[in-house]
Amino acid sequence: MKKILILLLALPLGMVAQKKQKKNTRTQFTVHGNCEMCEKRIEKAALYIKGVKSADWDVRSNQISLIYNQKKVDLKTVHMGIAAKGHDTSEATAKKEDYDELPKCCQYQRKE
Repeated sequence: MKKILILLLALPLGMVAQKKQKKNTRTQFTVHGNCEMCEKRIEKAALYIKGVKSADWDVRSNQISLIYNQKKVDLKTVHMGIAAKGHDTSEATAKKEDYDELPKCCQYQRKE
């Protein structure tokens, strides 16, 4: 009888553990830029957003690798935060004023 009670009590706990969703998610997307100054600005913009744990932008591929907590921030917010610093992403376009404030070496070719 005790074994049955223990099993009945332990079963729901196991189900709760299985339903638990991972906090951190990895993703990668395009962010336009040219140089190491861009890299610092892009990574800083991403890391400034609450919920972003890690940001690493690659100059050659223009890809940013992120680890973020999807319970604290959605990906659209990250795209908008980076675009606010003047860098177009695969999902958000920077305002002309923000792009124009970039140093000349950081002004990449924009698609019209």
